[in-house]
Amino acid sequence: MEASRPLDTLNGARNKNVVVDLKNGFRYVGKLKAFDIHINVVLDDAEEYKDDQVRRRLGTVFLRGDTITVISPQ
Repeated sequence: MEASRPLDTLNGARNKNVVVDLKNGFRYVGKLKAFDIHINVVLDDAEEYKDDQVRRRLGTVFLRGDTITVISPQ
């Protein structure tokens, strides 16, 4: 079944790796564990990137939806 709404697309990406770009230029790559209607997201096994370089490995992170510009399945 093809996803018809943005939250359906996110639900289809649950437990899969995603790339999350933020307004501040940081990028997080990790497994999408949870999200809510505000697009706040929780990633597991997350890595933080800046200027295409891994800055640190973080484990579990919570990202506020109002800071996110793009979420893309890997």
